[in-house]
Amino acid sequence: NASRRRCVLLPLKMHLNQLVTQSEKEQQEAIEHIDEVQNEIDRLNEQASEEILKVEQKYNKLRQPFFQKRSELIAKIPNFWVTTFVNHPQVSALLGEEDEEALHYLSRVEVTEFEDIKSGYRIDFYFDENPYFENKVLSKEFHLNESGDPSSKSTEIKWKSGKDLTKRSSQTQNKAGRKRQHEEPESFFTWFTDHADAGADELGEVIKDDIWPNPLQYYLVPDMEDEEGEGEEDEEDEEGLEDIDEEGDEDGEEDEEDDGEDGEVIY
Repeated sequence: NASRRRCVLLPLKMHLNQLVTQSEKEQQEAIEHIDEVQNEIDRLNEQASEEILKVEQKYNKLRQPFFQKRSELIAKIPNFWVTTFVNHPQVSALLGEEDEEALHYLSRVEVTEFEDIKSGYRIDFYFDENPYFENKVLSKEFHLNESGDPSSKSTEIKWKSGKDLTKRSSQTQNKAGRKRQHEEPESFFTWFTDHADAGADELGEVIKDDIWPNPLQYYLVPDMEDEEGEGEEDEEDEEGLEDIDEEGDEDGEEDEEDDGEDGEVIY
């Protein structure tokens, strides 16, 4: 009996081993095919990126005349850029009072992506003659080298005597203590000397990707809010008038009843 069971089980075990081996082989072949397909997908993604880059380069050139025309029109509006920055929720958080005063002399902003786009961009700030610094243009550039390492460089600000807002900001915070430090941000102009994290420069990305494509939407923010506010106030005023009318009618009815009672003649 034992030998008979061995004769039956041995072929069965060998068959099961063959099935397991076959299953593993199929899985291995499937993995190899998946890898081949994935390589094709990656190749197409790379090709798509190259074609998208060419399209973006083409349209960057097509946009330039319109950016130029827009800059000429913006130049006719006093304080356009300082108003735009003050109205932007993220940028306004970086502005101190003296920064705003200095930015009243900001006449033009230009964002230029490098020709190959992927290697970086430059932001130029053009200033009129002002009491703070000698520079007519302040620039900051962001670069991505061939190995993918980010870096940045900027114009050295030539401050006039006693007008260095970056030093003044730090002195004010030191004197005022920790509480004041939370209320008053560092000077906006410290951004030009901050190169610590060029790959994730929040202000640079906000200006390039959010403000520069359509600065008018932030310049007009208060006007739009005022219009909405006026509409709400009108509705509240109408509701208030209705309440007054209703109260007036009720008071009138009560007065008539009182007059009737008071006007009775008793003989």
